[in-house]
Amino acid sequence: MLAIDAGDSHTCALLADGRVMCWGLNEDGQLGNGSYENSPTPVEVAGVHDATAISAGTAHTCALLAGGRVSCWGFNSQGQLGDGSTNGSSTPVEVAGLSNVSAISAGRLFTCALLAGGRVSCWGDNQSGALGDGSAGLEGVPTPVDVVGLTDATAIEAGDDHTCALRAGGRVSCWGSNVFGELGDGTTTNHYSPVDVAGLSDVAALDAGGSYTCALLGGRVSCWGSNFFGELGDGTTTNDSVVTPVEAVGL
Repeated sequence: MLAIDAGDSHTCALLADGRVMCWGLNEDGQLGNGSYENSPTPVEVAGVHDATAISAGTAHTCALLAGGRVSCWGFNSQGQLGDGSTNGSSTPVEVAGLSNVSAISAGRLFTCALLAGGRVSCWGDNQSGALGDGSAGLEGVPTPVDVVGLTDATAIEAGDDHTCALRAGGRVSCWGSNVFGELGDGTTTNHYSPVDVAGLSDVAALDAGGSYTCALLGGRVSCWGSNFFGELGDGTTTNDSVVTPVEAVGL
C-alpha cells in the first residue's frame, strides 16, 4: 500500500500496483466499484490500474493517473468530478482537459489539481470562491478553471470550502471561504483569488481541515481558522480573532 485518504464516511487506499480500493458509505458511488451499496470491507475501484495518488472529498474521490491525467467518481452535484456534467458516477470518469497534473486535493464539493509548472486548476462548487478563478457563484463549474496569479505552487490542500497552496520559497496563499479566518490573511472576508497567509515563511508542508489550515515550519506547527474544539493547538478554544497563524504548543 502506497497511500490512504479518508473522506467524510469512506476511505480509499492506493496499492503498490496502481489499483485503488475503497470502503465505507457508498450511497453516492464514492467507492467507485459500480454499485451504490455500502461496503465494510475494501472493494476495487473499477478500471483504475495506474493510479499514483488519491484524494477523497466528502462524497467523491479522485485519482491521479500515470501520465498526469485525473479520474473521479461519486457525488457530482456541483461538477466536482470535472467531466463537464453534474451527473454522479459510481465508476471513474476522466476530468476534462487536464494533463501534466502532479498532485490533487479534494474538498467538500470541489477538487483542485497542481499542474506542472506551478499552476493550479480547480472545478466544482464555487459559492465561496474555492476555485480561485476570481469569481463566485451558485452554479458549480464542472470543468477545470485556472487559479489566478499562481505560477509557483509546489503543493495544494483543500478544506471544506477553501484551498491553500504552498509556494516556492515557503510562502502560503489561500482562497475561498474565510468565515473563520481559514485563509489566514487577517480578515474574515471570502477571497475569490489567492491571498498570502500573514507572517508565514519557510513553510515545508501544509494540511487543511474543514475550516482551518496548519503549516509545518522547521519542526514547529502554526495553524489558523476555526478553533471551536481546540483544533489550532494553541491551548485555547478561542474562535474569534484567530485569523492569522498561531503556534501549536508543545511541539
